[in-house]
Amino acid sequence: MSEKNKVTTQQKIEKLNELVSWFDSDEFDIDLALDRYAAAERLAAEIDTDLRTLKNHITIVKEQISQDE
Repeated sequence: MSEKNKVTTQQKIEKLNELVSWFDSDEFDIDLALDRYAAAERLAAEIDTDLRTLKNHITIVKEQISQDE
């Protein structure tokens, strides 16, 4: 995926919120629920990976800053 087509973590969170909101909406359809749930679960896993990666980068930067002081 090219950089300009890359979906940000914030955009993923917004999409996950939309999926979760759908379950409480008037548009809820039991026949679509399983597919939407699976999509939400995959998106949540992607977000978790993104946040873990970000945390690791922050930890590395903090360690580098500490070493430079």
